[in-house]
Amino acid sequence: MTNTARTSQRPAARPFLKWAGGKGRLLAQYAPLFPREIGDYHEPFLGSGAVFFRLCQRIEGRAYLSDRIDDLVRTFEMVRADVESVIRHLGRHVYESDHYYRVRAQNPACLSPPGLAARFIFLNRTGFNGLYRVNKSGRFNVPFGRYTNPKICDANGLRLASAALALAQIERRGFQELPGWAEAGDFVYLDPPYQPLSKTSNFTAYTAGGFDEDAQRSLAGVCHALDGAGVRFMLSNSDTPLIRKLYKGFDIKRVLAARAINSSAAGRGKISELVVRNYT
Repeated sequence: MTNTARTSQRPAARPFLKWAGGKGRLLAQYAPLFPREIGDYHEPFLGSGAVFFRLCQRIEGRAYLSDRIDDLVRTFEMVRADVESVIRHLGRHVYESDHYYRVRAQNPACLSPPGLAARFIFLNRTGFNGLYRVNKSGRFNVPFGRYTNPKICDANGLRLASAALALAQIERRGFQELPGWAEAGDFVYLDPPYQPLSKTSNFTAYTAGGFDEDAQRSLAGVCHALDGAGVRFMLSNSDTPLIRKLYKGFDIKRVLAARAINSSAAGRGKISELVVRNYT
């Protein structure tokens, strides 16, 4: 079977999670910036996996998906491995404030794998703005969201996602390990926690301890190492002087993104973001 035939048979899947900063609304602007051909694919800041799901039908090799959030990684693994059990567990959840806080208070370590995945999806679909935020103890602490009849269980969407994930290796791994995994000719998409635009804008902690300036510099060093090894990469980040400085010499383009989360309505609207590539 040819690569074209093999990839055309993969299902058209969509993210089953909401994610603050997710790239669903930017995919049209990203489309002409992706490589024409994709062999092995790497996405180390997985989130909702919006870019993976957009590209999965074009990936001719294997996908390597990773993140540092344990429960997120386990949820993706479970959706891939036993989506029907996840769907059954999701059927037990209801959109109701008291139920939300009871589920939020559960210890994930005490749940079965499909129960943990269903809990993660439920909290994501019904919590405030799809945020993932933890306290200093590493416990999820996003408040209940206010929606009109949110869809907690999209069974068909989950099945399509499961089929798309069949080509993926899913790991709990940090971006620092990329140079040991990616090889010349591979394509890496990186969507790290963004460099804050102000001292008060970094209120969506990615993990306990956040993602500070040192981490941004470390990530830039990894990207330079990938470039030196012949690995193609594309990175999204804030349009700030630091990010422009760290990636000087690479192809840098601006895109306009809707600011979905802000403490005041006046602060919402279009904002400039950067896309950095080491290929054209």
